[in-house]
Amino acid sequence: MNPTDAVRMKSALRQAIRAAAEDEPPIGAVIVHEGKIIGHGRNRRESFQDVTRHAEIEAIRQASRRLGSWRLTDCDLYVTLEPCLMCAGAIVQARIRTVVFGAYDPKAGAAGSVIDVFSLRLNHQVEVRGGVLETECALLLKDYFKNRRLRDKAQGTRAQRKQDALRMLRHTRQAESDKKTI
Repeated sequence: MNPTDAVRMKSALRQAIRAAAEDEPPIGAVIVHEGKIIGHGRNRRESFQDVTRHAEIEAIRQASRRLGSWRLTDCDLYVTLEPCLMCAGAIVQARIRTVVFGAYDPKAGAAGSVIDVFSLRLNHQVEVRGGVLETECALLLKDYFKNRRLRDKAQGTRAQRKQDALRMLRHTRQAESDKKTI
């Protein structure tokens, strides 16, 4: 493993830890240009209820703003989990030079695990390296989801909690309405 890749992946891991602290799946990303991090991102899908708020997309947006261009041709992206189909497409569209990821994603990975977007004959080719700090990246995800399942089991699922809150709200509104009619 390239020592530079490990250092940069640790920066992505720090973003993933921030995501976990915000009750988001712990996935983090950084974009490097000329040896400096110019963009970072973490999953924020739950916080914003927006499916596009993946770590890679967040990092691409920030790097593009910083460079003043959507073309990130001399940039490398480091991400803790193999990119999904949406993110792989954004990476190709942004013309990112290299993608380095940590853990493989056997359910939605688009860099070889399920599909390999980067091997398609597209207008831009991306160099891909996987498995950098794989154990650390995978363990962070595994621990997060294990703890989340335990918490959800104890508290009920998010959907159940939302239904309970709506039921309580309807009950409160009905009680207020009943008071007004008395």
